[in-house]
Amino acid sequence: MDRLAAMETFVCVVETGSFSAAARRLNVGQPAVSKTIAQLEERLTVRLLIRSTRGLTPSEAGLAFFERAKRVIDDANEADHAARGAGTSLSGTLRISAAVTFARLHILPHLGKFLEQHPQLDVDVILDDRSVNLVEEGVDVSLRMGVLSDSNLIARKIAECRRLVLATPAYFQRYGEPQTPADLLKHQAVIYSQGGGGTTWSFNHGDAEQTITVTGRVRVSAAEGVRTAVLSHLGYTLSSEWMFTPELASGEIRSVLPDWQLPNMDLWAVFPTGRMASAKARAFVSYVEQIMA
Repeated sequence: MDRLAAMETFVCVVETGSFSAAARRLNVGQPAVSKTIAQLEERLTVRLLIRSTRGLTPSEAGLAFFERAKRVIDDANEADHAARGAGTSLSGTLRISAAVTFARLHILPHLGKFLEQHPQLDVDVILDDRSVNLVEEGVDVSLRMGVLSDSNLIARKIAECRRLVLATPAYFQRYGEPQTPADLLKHQAVIYSQGGGGTTWSFNHGDAEQTITVTGRVRVSAAEGVRTAVLSHLGYTLSSEWMFTPELASGEIRSVLPDWQLPNMDLWAVFPTGRMASAKARAFVSYVEQIMA
């Protein structure tokens, strides 16, 4: 058995979730994939995949093997790339994750140029406002915003922007424009319940600091919902400029309290713990840095 080829087959099965999908990606027959996995499990004397009516999921041993096998494959690809020279186009599949709205507004519209630069590279994008498990999802790099809660993550800050109090002009016209953070307590907030949101906001004005706890009848778990609620004049929200970039430019959304500053929003590139970032991931992060600059 070709051990590296078997590892590649197993990793592909875990990433795609089925023998048939893995066979299509590898351009081989499904029986060949099934046979390879069976031989791999026989050689290791351990069950790597749990088969059920819902599909295939890695066992505890399978998940550990997947993490190490993917690392070996990435290292082998890195060695090939280094031997061919730095100017060689990247190939294979780059798997990234990012928040839905941020990716829709700032990453996906620019992905075409990156793919043109690397015609042999495929990109698999996981859109989720929550932080996915990079190892379990087989992610090469994740774009995350805000404060990273896990100090063990391998991360690099690649951009930052202001956070603002935002609403539609129609909302402010109807309910009045707040002049201080305390004035926000008289209004309805659209509360984003994921990281970077919440109800406690801290403002600075020179040496003065003011912290408020806002209230609102609308609480949303995804940024797309926050955008829709605010654009529907349901209230104001605290948001990064990134979330409302087109509307801030057009005037459809307006910020208030210009003399009061909030902590900036940071954008991080997060890599799986325990292995070196692949050339594909590094190239993509550099490209994102250029976009956000």
